[in-house]
Amino acid sequence: MTDAILWAICGACALAYGLVLVERPPSFIRTLVKTAATGALAVLAYLEGGSGLLAVALTLCALGDAFLAGDPKRWLPFGLAAFLAGHVVYVIVFWRERAAPGQTFFVLAPVAALVGAVMLRRLWGSLGPLRPAVLAYVAAILAMVVSAAALPAVRWLATAGAVAFMASDAILAFDLFKGAKLFGSARLTAWAVWFLYIGGQAGIVLGMLR
Repeated sequence: MTDAILWAICGACALAYGLVLVERPPSFIRTLVKTAATGALAVLAYLEGGSGLLAVALTLCALGDAFLAGDPKRWLPFGLAAFLAGHVVYVIVFWRERAAPGQTFFVLAPVAALVGAVMLRRLWGSLGPLRPAVLAYVAAILAMVVSAAALPAVRWLATAGAVAFMASDAILAFDLFKGAKLFGSARLTAWAVWFLYIGGQAGIVLGMLR
């Protein structure tokens, strides 16, 4: 019963944020709804017997959501720091559950590394003083995806979730630092960033609780 309520909170907040609030100016309600979507997953992971570190990773990401729901010019470095810490904890969670490297690992790991390298090269000239932070962040999310690729097949949803998370971050990075929009649409870009992200987080939770 509790898990159904938490999934309902996550789903309702995810839809409310993505379809109603995502393009609105920063506000308390906007921050609360965005944070609650991931926060519900953190509580779910804790209550349903997942790794305590899984709940910690989700809590750090929820904190990052709270920062990024505000003015990016003011809160972006804090959001990056929270998500960076979340990625590091995810790496530990996934690494502890790793299996012998299989086909998924040997395909996904080099592709993720290539995508990360291309991202950094394209963004580098626009990063300014945030270069060290973004470099560390990209390294952390690459480590997260690579470690997720080493998970056993039964946890494939977590692997897919990590890939969706990275895709969301890539779209967001090009939007923030290059002003690049998907098909020239700010709305489509915002939807892709949010729904890939929250869908990825949900996939990680589902995969790790199996």
